[in-house]
Amino acid sequence: MSQLFQREETSLFSNPMTFLRQPLVQNPLNADADIVVLGLPFDMATSGRSGARMGPDAIRRASVNLAWEGKRFPWPFSLTEHCKIIDAGDLIYAPGDCEGFTELVEQAATALLDQGKTMLSLGGDHFVTLPLLRAHAKKFGKMALIHFDAHTDTYSNGSRYDHGTMFYHAPNEGIIDKHHSVQIGIRTDYTEQEHGFNVINAMQANDLTPEQIVAQIKQTIGDLPVYLTFDIDCLDPAFAPGTGTPVCGGLTTDKVLKVLRLLTDINIVGMDVVEVAPAYDHAELTALAGASIALELMHLWALQNKDIK
Repeated sequence: MSQLFQREETSLFSNPMTFLRQPLVQNPLNADADIVVLGLPFDMATSGRSGARMGPDAIRRASVNLAWEGKRFPWPFSLTEHCKIIDAGDLIYAPGDCEGFTELVEQAATALLDQGKTMLSLGGDHFVTLPLLRAHAKKFGKMALIHFDAHTDTYSNGSRYDHGTMFYHAPNEGIIDKHHSVQIGIRTDYTEQEHGFNVINAMQANDLTPEQIVAQIKQTIGDLPVYLTFDIDCLDPAFAPGTGTPVCGGLTTDKVLKVLRLLTDINIVGMDVVEVAPAYDHAELTALAGASIALELMHLWALQNKDIK
């Protein structure tokens, strides 16, 4: 009877509380871990529909559908055999305090990075990437940005807390080198002459092969450390309806996964998946896409940082 509640078996619907069912560690600073998953349930910077604060929970729950595989197809190795992954839960902040949240994210990320850990952050709206970038720049210096999105997020006319302004502020703060950064899937208006970022727009990305897209990405980023941010609205709403600012004409999940799997031999130092808003989702399509993308990013990191034959 003492073993009644200590079974090793799991089902696809039982206790979906952590990402990939990895251990929940509420004080991750001193934990033995390579990758720390941190939820950032914040959506006060949205310009469209709110609800991305529920994204981390939705992604975690959907990730249970991915946890049963010993090896994630088509990767030839088991991620958990080579990487120690923990889930640090969600960052807790005072509701309505945008400034306090921003400072807290930067402080938490800085502390984790100082302990030699790599972060996989789950948003939340896309504004969360700005304080994350600030923390990563303290450790890694100026970075290249690989940015999957329907929007450039380089607009200068938003408030201090706006999910469309992060990549206007980050280059101005010297955090990222926009000339060695690339944005994939863009299909909303921006001023090309003053932009500076390299763009593979959605029409181009849908016509190019994954190999052609990756060749352009690698040529652009050079040998800089890379922060990879994935806004789920890069995907067409047919594949990711659960987001605050959906835009038709996006990429398929298949195209995105193929591109990500080819992004080997780059120095990814930080990564996030943002803008999943489950209130607008159907059958967990968007949450599952977010969880799948996050899992692919961890495989990329492991391939670069672990001795995998």
